[in-house]
Amino acid sequence: MAEARRRVDEAKVGLGERGEVWWTDGSPDYNRYMAKNTPYADWFAGLPK
Repeated sequence: MAEARRRVDEAKVGLGERGEVWWTDGSPDYNRYMAKNTPYADWFAGLPK
């Protein structure tokens, strides 16, 4: 199980899903923020619950 998890993590890092931000478009990275604490707060609040 540990080997499988290590390989999945390695694959996700390779695909850019984990690890350092790989793009450089100048936009802030809100990946690890709650939506209510970002500029998307109003949009998020308007979603159906």
